[in-house]
Amino acid sequence: MKKIRYLTKSRFKLGIECPTKLFYTNKKEYPNQKLDDSFLAALAEGGYQVGELAKCYFPGGHDITSLDYEEAERQTQDLLKNENVIIFEPAIRFKNLFIRIDVLVKNGNHFELIEVKAKSYDKDEEESFLNKNGTVKAEWKEYLYDIAFQKYVLQSAFPDSTISSHLMLVDKNATCPVDGLNQKFKIVRSNNRKGIEVSNTLSKEDLQQKILIQVSVDDEISLIYDGKDSKDSREKSFFEEIEFLANNYEADKKIQSDIGSKCAHCEFKCSADEEKQSFKSGFKECWSESLGWSSEDFEEKNVLEIWNFRGKEKLISEGKIKFSDVSEADINPRDDRKPGISASERQWLQVELALKGQTEPFFDFEGLKLVMKKWKYPLHFIDFETTAVAIPFHKGRKPYEGVAFQFSHHIVHENGTVEHEGQFLNTEKGFFPNYDFLRSLKGQLENDSGTILRYAPHENTYLNLIYRQLIQDPSPIPDRSELCDFIKLITKSVGSSSEKWEGSRNMVDLWELVKRYYYNPRTNGSNSIKYVLPAILNSSKYLQNKYSKPVYGASGGIKSLNFKDWQWIEIVNGEVVDPYKKLPKLFKDVSDKNIELLSEENELANGGAALTAYGKIQFSEISDYEKRELEQALLKYCELDTLAMVMIFEAWREMIREQLGEERLTG
Repeated sequence: MKKIRYLTKSRFKLGIECPTKLFYTNKKEYPNQKLDDSFLAALAEGGYQVGELAKCYFPGGHDITSLDYEEAERQTQDLLKNENVIIFEPAIRFKNLFIRIDVLVKNGNHFELIEVKAKSYDKDEEESFLNKNGTVKAEWKEYLYDIAFQKYVLQSAFPDSTISSHLMLVDKNATCPVDGLNQKFKIVRSNNRKGIEVSNTLSKEDLQQKILIQVSVDDEISLIYDGKDSKDSREKSFFEEIEFLANNYEADKKIQSDIGSKCAHCEFKCSADEEKQSFKSGFKECWSESLGWSSEDFEEKNVLEIWNFRGKEKLISEGKIKFSDVSEADINPRDDRKPGISASERQWLQVELALKGQTEPFFDFEGLKLVMKKWKYPLHFIDFETTAVAIPFHKGRKPYEGVAFQFSHHIVHENGTVEHEGQFLNTEKGFFPNYDFLRSLKGQLENDSGTILRYAPHENTYLNLIYRQLIQDPSPIPDRSELCDFIKLITKSVGSSSEKWEGSRNMVDLWELVKRYYYNPRTNGSNSIKYVLPAILNSSKYLQNKYSKPVYGASGGIKSLNFKDWQWIEIVNGEVVDPYKKLPKLFKDVSDKNIELLSEENELANGGAALTAYGKIQFSEISDYEKRELEQALLKYCELDTLAMVMIFEAWREMIREQLGEERLTG
């Protein structure tokens, strides 16, 4: 008997994103570039613990744990014979549709369908899910479509029943009732799958003040069913779309979709090495079928690669796909009357240099020299590693309150000496480290008035967050005012702050300087330090000469707190090996692909691999040996982040000296 290919919740979500993906999913010949290790995903995202906490709010519930469709459905049907029952993960099937509901409450002929999401919700906000024009907000569409699909399947399977639908979300205004609540939901690995182990010490006191909130979404689902959730008209109704996706998936038939800017984030891509092993790229198949491209066409750069450009959809619709199709008028570069190049000028520069085949970086020597001459030695380079967890660490803390658990600090002296001067790492289970983190940072930066540099807004954002925590914390903090004054000295207030300030030592953002004064074609438009560092190492002979010797952490060499006699520069086939690839693995039992995905950062994200390692220490059972190994790896990763900033500065300094003959750039 042929096995039915069911349209499930996750496949419906995939089909709504892009119907063509349904053909590629779960086929070995089409590699999927999303994280496929559910244990790591649990550590990185934290949503699984929220799901388990939600079950605790429904005492007496029955858990369906079988992964077999038929067995799970059989167990569900047996339980539904009860007049009143609560079921976790019940299996509901209707024709070629199959769902597992997070929480299902049956009272006679009425069902409560509850979908649990680790997304924060503000109950005080009017029309939380809708725009002013009555349509569904983009940020909620995915969640509301998910539960609308489930309600349709459940109603179809039980047509004589009534159903009320709810999202159970993280209440952003709630406070944690006890210390150590998060420690009572351990993430465990079993055959590469995640599981949550709930402590037998979980008590009524732990659950007395709920940090999850149940919100009715029946009105929003009605909008979706009536086709009024969006101002855009659609060819098919919601129900027709379900049937269309389900029938094509069951028949294993590829649905042809229009290509567009969304294709930039397609997970069905594969590397050149994977292609040599006969794996297929779903992305390339789509584009070849739509555009008639050959493999050679993909070797040319296309508009998906243009940094931060919002006109990609328009260009693609006009058939302007490759850089060679794009004119200056299409980008419309404009001077924004600020020092350096504007965003649109940078976008055109990316296209222009690629068309010319130029690999040498663009560098505004004069502009950056003026900036750097304002800096004061010694220069301090800092980087933070942080996380935000749904179930708070401490009593009185709110869900997703930021936790700063690590920093690294490099110094560059006026004579050019580089030192890894300091660091902080606190991985103590259940401990709220923010104030000790800040005290340590203050102790390292308050001894002079040198310029402080960061990369991207993250450090400024987190120090503002800790400032608010200090102000609002009712517990006695003896050095509260000194810590607050220090934060205001080295930061600028964020837009949401009622208090406004800009400190006299406000940190300089190296990321902003990259965007305004430097573009290296090797980065392919990215400004993430993970891309800028390898690019600048390949362009700078100064860095290659300095760091190709084992001077880092050597006696008489460059001071390091975590490396000894280390050689950062290694050249293979004419290319500098990415220094991040020389670091020890954070997770020894994880595939290289998943490590790469965890380590990937966009320009505003921060430390996916680091916060996952921190999560592993906090929320899973590991030996003391593995904990020490993880801590040592974290220290090395963070040290490289600040050294990377130093290297960028050093390369710029030497390039300016060579170009302009300047001896001193700061004073």
